[in-house]
Amino acid sequence: MQLEMTEEQTLIVAMVRRFVREEILPLELNLDPDTDILDPDDEARLTGLVKEMGFYGMGIPPEYGGPDMDMVTRTLVAIEMSQHRAGLYAPCYGVFGGASLAQLFEANDDQKDRYLYPTLRGEKRGFFGLTEPSGGSDPARAIQTKAVQDGDDWVINGGKIFISGADRADYGLVFARTSEDKGRGGVTCFIVDTNTPGFHVRRIVHTLRSAHYATELQFDDMRVPAANILGEVNKGFAIANDRLSRQRIPYSAGCIGVAVKAHELALEYSKVRETFGAPLSSRQSIQWMLVDNEIDIQQARWATLEAASLADRGEPFRKQAAMAKLIASEGASRVVDRSMQIHGGYGVTKDFPVERWYREMRIRRIGEGPSEVQSHITARDILGASLR
Repeated sequence: MQLEMTEEQTLIVAMVRRFVREEILPLELNLDPDTDILDPDDEARLTGLVKEMGFYGMGIPPEYGGPDMDMVTRTLVAIEMSQHRAGLYAPCYGVFGGASLAQLFEANDDQKDRYLYPTLRGEKRGFFGLTEPSGGSDPARAIQTKAVQDGDDWVINGGKIFISGADRADYGLVFARTSEDKGRGGVTCFIVDTNTPGFHVRRIVHTLRSAHYATELQFDDMRVPAANILGEVNKGFAIANDRLSRQRIPYSAGCIGVAVKAHELALEYSKVRETFGAPLSSRQSIQWMLVDNEIDIQQARWATLEAASLADRGEPFRKQAAMAKLIASEGASRVVDRSMQIHGGYGVTKDFPVERWYREMRIRRIGEGPSEVQSHITARDILGASLR
């Protein structure tokens, strides 16, 4: 792994950094501090600019119209895209596009025509339905939603919890148990239209996340045609597992970007804020906090880039992705907390973005697998897969 960016990466990072500084940050001055959407005219204008830059649809394979960008470069870009108030969960307010349901690239031709291509054109939205009320940390064994074959259809009963975007989606990937196997071998992935009879969605209104509703799903005798099975029957968890491992890399990068910006704000504030006749930056206790910020950021950056580098080379990266997610989410939480402390009373006001990052970073230690699960994944790799 190179420890320096290539000339091309340096240019790309500079372009994205300038885009955030000149286009996103000025808009946020007039937006609600908790919003995660732009005015439609601004969204269309910025999306057009991104397309002119050639960066639209990162994560979409080149053969489907996305830019030819490796995982390391995408990680570097993701760090830059998250360095604004809404950047943790709405990096650049979505104007860079992306492959939200990458599993559909493995769909058959009919499914691609009905779901993948309309999604890439922005005509349809999807959701990822894995987590259940019975538990999210061990999703394969926790899945109690059942699907029973009835002729050419499968009848699904059960529910999901903490699902993002299902209230605004046209379809979703729903994982259900289709055999007596209680582990990974008995799960199937179904593509489900949200207008299907028996599909019910309810918003979970109160969470720490700003301007966002998680949802709860309920399936009551919901009939899904066999033509909507993604992949093979009883082999659906492999589809989910690949997403979980790969997604941890950009997820970690988003945490790093917020930490970088929070640290930058703390540095600036410590130099202008005076106490007892001297700037905060002259106080050793503040200096140590800033040094700890720097250490947490650097540690997370290199751990995440290592995982991305392994993924690019086609080598196993599950352990490194788990460690990156653990280090980045926990470390960035500490950085934001210290930065809030340095800002004092201003840190908890909506005049500064720190309070939003503080709330949303707390979720990152749970989302995409909590810290304890990342430790378990790492332990399994270093002690052997037999560890349960």
